[in-house]
Amino acid sequence: QVQFVESGGGLVQAGESLTLSCAVSGRTFSNWVMGWFRQAPGKDREFVSYVTWNMGTTVYADSMKDRFTISRDRSKKMVFLQGFNLRPDDTAVYYCVGHHSDGDHLRRGRFDALGQGTQVTVSS
Repeated sequence: QVQFVESGGGLVQAGESLTLSCAVSGRTFSNWVMGWFRQAPGKDREFVSYVTWNMGTTVYADSMKDRFTISRDRSKKMVFLQGFNLRPDDTAVYYCVGHHSDGDHLRRGRFDALGQGTQVTVSS
């Protein structure tokens, strides 16, 4: 079973940057796709980005690709999400999520695992 633990959330001002971290554990996840979703109060869950664990291929939501960067460190079993020039509408709980093989499934919200989430608040 693959498990995720997020960290790095907090309060930042508009225009600042923040890096979220996701510690990955489990027996095996070499074919997995890892990513991030976010959910703002009163809104639906929203796809941000994913990365394939083996090849490091990245995919972003169109609205996210200019201000977020996803990466993974296989040796440390970590996934990261860097946010730049953050805006108040980036305020949300950010979840580290994963699917055992398919990024399209993950993008549509079909997860095999997800973390407990970390709160990001961007003040104006």
